[in-house]
Amino acid sequence: MPNICNALLVAAPASGQGKTTVTAALAAWHVGQGRRVRVFKTGPDFLDPMVLERASGHPVYQLDLWMGGEAHCRALLHAAALDADVILVEGVMGLFDGTPSSADLAQALGLPVLAVIDGAAMAQTFGALAHGLSSFRPGLQFAGVLANRVGSATHAQMLQDSLPAGLRWWGALPRSADYALPERHLGLVQAAEVAQLDQRIALAAQAIGPSAEGMASPVRFDPSPAEPVPPLLAGVRIAVARDAAFSFLYAANLDTLRALGAELHFFSPLADARLPDAHSLYLPGGYPELHLAQLHANQPMRAAIQAHHAAGKPTVAECGGMLALLDSLAAHDGSAVPMWGLLPGTAALQKRFVNLGMHAVDLPEGRLRGHSFHHARMDSAMAPMATTQPQRQSGQGEPVYRTGRLHASFLHLYFPSNPPAVARLFAPKESHVH
Repeated sequence: MPNICNALLVAAPASGQGKTTVTAALAAWHVGQGRRVRVFKTGPDFLDPMVLERASGHPVYQLDLWMGGEAHCRALLHAAALDADVILVEGVMGLFDGTPSSADLAQALGLPVLAVIDGAAMAQTFGALAHGLSSFRPGLQFAGVLANRVGSATHAQMLQDSLPAGLRWWGALPRSADYALPERHLGLVQAAEVAQLDQRIALAAQAIGPSAEGMASPVRFDPSPAEPVPPLLAGVRIAVARDAAFSFLYAANLDTLRALGAELHFFSPLADARLPDAHSLYLPGGYPELHLAQLHANQPMRAAIQAHHAAGKPTVAECGGMLALLDSLAAHDGSAVPMWGLLPGTAALQKRFVNLGMHAVDLPEGRLRGHSFHHARMDSAMAPMATTQPQRQSGQGEPVYRTGRLHASFLHLYFPSNPPAVARLFAPKESHVH
């Protein structure tokens, strides 16, 4: 049965316009009105969802037409609409940037679009920009515009007066350091590290409150028939690293492992002395470079991970998880610290992106999709067993390394893209997963 729910996609003409602040403010405002809110993030992002989860009180899932597919996106939205009063989707980059773009997602799923435009250094050009966003693609359902970082009531009126007839004005957020999200560590910051995050979100919600009612409009979410996930990992215990150093975990990845029948046991490579009793190990990405001394000092954990590998048990390591397995890792100051020593090689953090983009990879277990997003440069004498295929024509492939049952790459895999292949990656030797 279809579900009807008020929904809105929050977009912008570019990155850095304030999409996350506005989406978090809207989520918190609706929660404050006693409504049940579910928030999604367009594209492969681990960090904005952490903020949006704090604002909404619920896990935030990714919607990506390429990485997960349209049927998967529809299934996620249909499930959310079952018990939500409001669905909010934060876009990615500019509204029409990328393939697929936020506009592609909005049009495919029937989501109305709110454009957040930074008006700080703008007057009448605001109207031209808003007109362009609203009329560039016929058929896109455009809810209107919200001005961000506005200097005064007079400035806000000037921006509103610049809008062409028929384009809805949803108010303005004043420029304020009280609720602006700070610059990220190398472009990234985790929600737990933002000072007074809950207070910032509450202040933003208070500022947007008078404008928020009515922004979202009813959308029909039809069910999407999905292939049932077979319990190929029934009874398999997977130890999942999760702490300040390893926190880049898609909620959908954990759901997929559970749907496959796996038991998940979380642990901290920073604080714990041993691994949980488990058949397999999952080391996701994160910021090991910010915790090098603590990781190095935890020699019992290093020994436990080495023993797990020596016993022929599966390990899946992604990005930061792979970096921790190297002989050494150097932070931004260039000082290298010995790591866990399961993969020959070293890595060092760079000031600029080394690689980012969507990738597919053909593994013996099957074809999987995911994304790459890292500042680390790695050197290893080990020959890769495969190289990922970037979606962008000019993209750079990522090497995939295998030694024993260890699978390691910079690629963050999106498990819903091929659950049976994921099951084969994590299945212990005695399991017969076909």
